[in-house]
Amino acid sequence: MSNESYCNVRIFSRREMLKSSGLGFGSLALASLLNSEGMLGADAGPSLPGGKLFSDLKPRQGHFPGRANAVIQLVQNGGPSQMDLFDSKLELTKRGGQPHPNGVEIHQPNNYNVLLPTPFEFRRHGECGMEISEALPQLGTIADELCLIRSMHTEHNNHPEGLNMLLTCKIFAGRPVMGSWITYALGTENQNLPAYIVLRDPEGYSVGAKILWSSGWLPALYQGVEFSSSGTPVHHLRPAEPLPPGLQRAGLNLLAKLNAEHKRNHPGESELEARIQNFELAARMQLAATEVLDLSKETEATKKLYGLDNPVTASYGMRCLMARRLVESGVRFVQVFVGKGQPWDHHAQIKEEMPKICAKSDQPCVALVKDLKSRGLLDSTIVMWAGEFGRLPTTQNSGGRDHNRNAFSLWFAGGGFKSGLTYGKTDDFGYKAVENRVSVPDLQATMLHLLGLDHSKLTYPHGGREETPTEFSITGASVVGDVLKKPPQAKPA
Repeated sequence: MSNESYCNVRIFSRREMLKSSGLGFGSLALASLLNSEGMLGADAGPSLPGGKLFSDLKPRQGHFPGRANAVIQLVQNGGPSQMDLFDSKLELTKRGGQPHPNGVEIHQPNNYNVLLPTPFEFRRHGECGMEISEALPQLGTIADELCLIRSMHTEHNNHPEGLNMLLTCKIFAGRPVMGSWITYALGTENQNLPAYIVLRDPEGYSVGAKILWSSGWLPALYQGVEFSSSGTPVHHLRPAEPLPPGLQRAGLNLLAKLNAEHKRNHPGESELEARIQNFELAARMQLAATEVLDLSKETEATKKLYGLDNPVTASYGMRCLMARRLVESGVRFVQVFVGKGQPWDHHAQIKEEMPKICAKSDQPCVALVKDLKSRGLLDSTIVMWAGEFGRLPTTQNSGGRDHNRNAFSLWFAGGGFKSGLTYGKTDDFGYKAVENRVSVPDLQATMLHLLGLDHSKLTYPHGGREETPTEFSITGASVVGDVLKKPPQAKPA
């Protein structure tokens, strides 16, 4: 083995070898022996300052100073087509109607190995000259704020698995989503609102439903809390019938005493602890949530910016505006879904169908970035626009595209990401990421880094091992330094 090859081999400690081999039974035997000799140290919990397991939402410092302190995650469920939105391919246009030379990975029936050119024109925007499709006319106005990554790839071609991967770094349900890890590690700035809030389409859930904001085996306190953008924003926050003065407070005080007694008799029950804290939070939210979500206080110009005056954009625009108000009020993580089901899932007639979801989503997303910037919040807030995978360059059914895990595009704005940057490349047809490839774990490691968290050191004990957000392994996940702004230089004393 050459010296160069040897340097790329990871050296395991004896404890790591016992932990990773034989289903971990060796580490169990070691723990038993150490315990019998009185040499087993206490569980340090997550590797964060304080070295303990958290069970509250108090604001905390990360491993190092972060560039960002909040995240707005714009989930574009369904799989937006990269070659129709962000990744113009001249060769795909030139060879349209011809077979793909090497064939593609088929997911569903009625696929044809025939290259399908995009029906949309691309134009360059901003000083950076970023290429964006005419299907997203508003997005071009903020091109110089965007960090567009064209070389994403993932591990599954099915919607539930793809969404689980995007949010948890694993295709199977049951792990904590990104928002849960972040709020577990950092808590939140506003103790009168949940740390992690979900704004879904009031017409219905996306594929995966509540699994997509599950805390998994982290304490239940860190799961997402649904707020509604129609009707009462927070369900069951107030009594159905008004109560006499003082009666509700007296009931809450009695409930607190009963909860405290039950908690003493059942220590370590995550669901119980979360429920107790949620009751207390609900009492504080009666005032705070009503205040924060009162959009009547916004100017008419701001409402028009988000498209609240247009029935096509009003629903999604309201959720994006609510996201800004929540982050502005100190909420750590806000997850906004563009629509129910899979609104970007265009298996047929992409020329006719894609403009519908673009018309609904383009203006509100752009308004959010512009609004955050005008208020001085963009530098400290990560805005993430992403679907679970991309689409194939070949045709399916009548002018549609099938799922593609080998390449997709997404964009970021603010929070320490470089602006006006187009990063990574796909092949001539947009089928596979080939240059500066970015995996989903890489992406999460990068976001956590901007929040001041080391993805390999943020741990939680589960199933006899220390779990991490990115499921750290020999291949691992890496921070993509090329997409990050350089930190500001300290001024000389």
